[in-house]
Amino acid sequence: MDRLCFTVSNAVNTGCILACNPYNCPPYKTVVRLAHGYPENLSMTTQLPSLQQWVDEVAARTQPNQIHWCTGSDIEYQKLIDMMTADGTLSPLDQDEYPNCYLHLSDPSDVARVEHLTFVCTKEQEDAGPNNNWMSPADGHAKIDALFEGAMKGRTMYVIPYCMGPIHSPYSRCGVEITDSPYVVANMKLMTRMGSEALARIESEEKFVKGLHSTGDLDPERRFIMHFPHELSIKSFGSGYGGNALLGKKCHALRIASYQARTEGWLAEHMLIMGVENPDGQTHYIACALPSACGKTNLAMLIPPESLPGWKIWTLGDDIAWLHLDETGQLRAINPESGFFGVVPGTNEKTNKNAFDMIHRDAIFTNVGRTADNKPWWEGKNVGEPAFDWQGQEYDPENGPAAHPNSRFTIAATNNPSYSSLSEAPEGVPISAIVFGGRRATVTPLVYEAKNWKQGVMLGASIGSKLTAAAAGEVGKIRRDPMAMKPFCGYNFGDYWQHWLSFEDRTNKLPKIFGVNWFRQDDDGNFLWPGFGENLRVLRWIIDRCENRVGAVESPIGLLPEDGGIDTTGLDLSAEVMRALTTVDVEHWRTENSHFSDYLDGYGKHVPNALREEQRHMAAELEKLA
Repeated sequence: MDRLCFTVSNAVNTGCILACNPYNCPPYKTVVRLAHGYPENLSMTTQLPSLQQWVDEVAARTQPNQIHWCTGSDIEYQKLIDMMTADGTLSPLDQDEYPNCYLHLSDPSDVARVEHLTFVCTKEQEDAGPNNNWMSPADGHAKIDALFEGAMKGRTMYVIPYCMGPIHSPYSRCGVEITDSPYVVANMKLMTRMGSEALARIESEEKFVKGLHSTGDLDPERRFIMHFPHELSIKSFGSGYGGNALLGKKCHALRIASYQARTEGWLAEHMLIMGVENPDGQTHYIACALPSACGKTNLAMLIPPESLPGWKIWTLGDDIAWLHLDETGQLRAINPESGFFGVVPGTNEKTNKNAFDMIHRDAIFTNVGRTADNKPWWEGKNVGEPAFDWQGQEYDPENGPAAHPNSRFTIAATNNPSYSSLSEAPEGVPISAIVFGGRRATVTPLVYEAKNWKQGVMLGASIGSKLTAAAAGEVGKIRRDPMAMKPFCGYNFGDYWQHWLSFEDRTNKLPKIFGVNWFRQDDDGNFLWPGFGENLRVLRWIIDRCENRVGAVESPIGLLPEDGGIDTTGLDLSAEVMRALTTVDVEHWRTENSHFSDYLDGYGKHVPNALREEQRHMAAELEKLA
């Protein structure tokens, strides 16, 4: 087999292995600057022939100046930070108040997920479903491979072995991302278990998800994110933004993993995982699916209010959950990530003190503003004043916000004051309740419980929410976002709902399913529920329902809190407001149910009969009350 020419060099060793270039051009040399001049990376190649072959093929196509196999060490991370600081990719922030914190400003055209340029490539279009943009695998490879030709000339090609989930968990899955972005490498270090241990597991299992990424020239007309579920591979070109470039995150951990999960019998979900500990020391674990910018991170790191002494919240993850049935039939969850890539605007000591405190050190900020004394600034911070905006220009409110609405922080999960060491538990944590929510000003109650698993699947499938700045599109428009997975399910939603329904046939220990909506408003646009730490009162009701400690009121959409079922002691909420929060408006729900029926029509024969039956049953129950 033809091999490339490699020049291996570092401070203490230089050598050259000559061979032929498969492209039959003049001898092509890849310089492997091992960890930028320190010898620890000398051991970092691979004993797995399929991985080495793939790396060689990518190098031949993209023609980098050098290849770097990532070890995941702290020394390597600091070398990357120093290099990016020197070339302007990162800017150090005030190191007294924000030690080891840096600012990255991305191209103004590259600030969010690009769903219209994101494709699922399957042989048959219906396998991808109406929920995905589709392209055939042959066309997808051809289109994006042409962009990768010579794309890494003059750049370093980084090979990143990583593990999604605890290294020794049977529920974890591994991948390798090849990228030309040191910013991606640094973020993957914070977000995944990356480096030598991951490579060892990959070599042992001989199976991994392939992710190929290049920032290209950041031309929006030459930007694509392609997923090939049957090949367990991802190709992303032309973007440096988080979800488009950190391929372990949404691309692997949701789009590809959701396909893996279906074939292997588990669930890959856009869910936070939190532990709620009561004053008696009993902890219940809850998985919550909320669309982007609908309060996932705030909920995952909730701080109990003073009016509820003795309660504690433990954070296991704020974005993604992988759910498996154990040998007893208990649904258990792991967080495949090991860090946070959180939306930062609105984060302050009131909304999320844990997040606010933890991002004062060891964080990478992306697209926030800066104060005159070089501190990061964003709308809703409530501290300081912006001097420069997210494009690096002098701040002028006439030009828009100082921080981009989708600006982010990246930080290791261990920095979080509410971090749970069970995040590294190989067996995961047992899930007592699954919660679905969206951002709705009307219609949806504060909280309601599905009467059974089938109705719970319909509850999740029918969730609607406002578009946010995390996704390109018309901000504020209501769209159907099943299980908060609209941008992330790697196959046909109809088949996805059937997969959810199948769990009822596999165990009698499934958790209860609930819906929540923190965002109900009155006619003047004022929020009816105080939110933030007070959301613990709703979680308490959910846990009480799981333990059969409180009753509930029957309704066509599910079970609602009884009068006084949610403790409002100390809150300035009238009985009238609570009734508005916990009452079903029949006419609104008839319309909602009708819209959901129309939505299901778009999935044709893939819609499970059981889901159709639940929708029709709800329609009949609502009709009785009309």
